[in-house]
Amino acid sequence: MARHTGALVRRNLLQIRQNPESMTDALLMPIVLTVLFVFVFGGAVGGSRARYTAFLVPGLMVILGMTIAMAVGTGVNDDFRTGVMDRFRTMPIARSSVLLAKVVVETGRMLVAIAVLLLVAAVLGFDFTGRWPGIAAAVGLTTVFGTSLIWIFMLLGLTLRSAQAIQGLSVLVLTPLQFGSSIFVSPTTMPDWLRAFTRVNPLTHMADAARGLALGEGPVAGPVLWTLAWSLALTAVTAPLAIAKFRAKS
Repeated sequence: MARHTGALVRRNLLQIRQNPESMTDALLMPIVLTVLFVFVFGGAVGGSRARYTAFLVPGLMVILGMTIAMAVGTGVNDDFRTGVMDRFRTMPIARSSVLLAKVVVETGRMLVAIAVLLLVAAVLGFDFTGRWPGIAAAVGLTTVFGTSLIWIFMLLGLTLRSAQAIQGLSVLVLTPLQFGSSIFVSPTTMPDWLRAFTRVNPLTHMADAARGLALGEGPVAGPVLWTLAWSLALTAVTAPLAIAKFRAKS
């Protein structure tokens, strides 16, 4: 299966090479999000743009992980509609290798997006001095969490009938999760009922963990453990379901 996965990873990378527009979200989304939030909310929310940039960047790592993961669901759905999966059905390969190859390639795109985010942050004045070990740990943890999200969206792509349905459901679910978290602002100013929601929101755990690792501020052990627990649970539940669904469809 490893050989099959490796061959499909190379195939997917060649597709990206032939169609570089497929990297638009990974290359441009970090720039758009960072500039938009820093210059629109930086002065009002963080007191200064430099301070808000430092607060925002770890949270945006989570947003980028979700953005890349959501694209996987629509991509898998399109592959079935356009007949790409019919070609894989005729090949003597392990069915799970098709999904595993997508996970590997999309995780790589996620790392590219985070690298662009850090580059933009540096341009906007984020101080990396002495923070590289923590930032590397934050990137690693974000990648683990983002990979678990990839399995969720692949399952959606295999279950729902259209890309529009996947996008609509994803926006409906992810919007309250994103804004009802500590990604963009501290929950301390939120009403009690919303603050209670943020405490159990996995995106809050991930953002707090990335912020604690990258900036050395706030608790670290608790959010990291919660993030790893969420990642393990999501993968353990959705990965077997996605593989089973894929085998049933192909």
